Amino acid sequence: MRISRTLPAAAVAAAGVLSLAAVPAQAAEYSSALKIKGVQYDAPGRDSNKCSGGNTAAEYLTIKNYSKTAKVNLKGYVVKDAAGNKFTFTKSHTLEPGDYVKLRGGRGTDSDTKNVVYRQNCNFLWNNDKDTIYFHKPGGARADVHSYTKRANDRDGNGYISYHG
Repeated sequence: MRISRTLPAAAVAAAGVLSLAAVPAQAAEYSSALKIKGVQYDAPGRDSNKCSGGNTAAEYLTIKNYSKTAKVNLKGYVVKDAAGNKFTFTKSHTLEPGDYVKLRGGRGTDSDTKNVVYRQNCNFLWNNDKDTIYFHKPGGARADVHSYTKRANDRDGNGYISYHG
C-alpha cells in the first residue's frame, strides 16, 4: 500500500516539477526591470520617412525601468519587430529607478537628460496596422514582448498604445 501511495505522490511531485520548469520560461520573459511602457506605432500625420521633413521621429517606443532600487544600463539591449528589423543600444544609457527613455526613429542627438535615443534611421519600424515588439536583454533573454493590432488595442485611434502603466 505504501508503494502505491509513494508512486502517485512521486508522479505528482514530478509533474509539479515539470510544470514549475515550464513557468520560469514565461516568467523569465518578464523578469527584467526594463519593460515596454508604450509605443507610438503610428506617427501623427501622413507617413513620410524622409530624413529631412519626415515624421519618423514622431514614432517612438518608451522603455521604463520599473525597479525601485536598481539602475540599468541599456547598452546591449535589442528591440525587434515581427519582421526581424532591429535596433541595438550600442551606447551606455543608464536608467535610474522609475526613469524611462524614448527610442525614436529618425536622426538626432541622443540625450540622457532629455530621455531620448535616436535610431539614426529614417525608416519606420512599427507597422500601422499590427506588429509585435520584442525587447531582449544583452545576453539574448527576452525582457518583454507585446503584440498589437490597431483595431483591438488602439481604441481611441491616436496611434499610441500603453503597456505596464
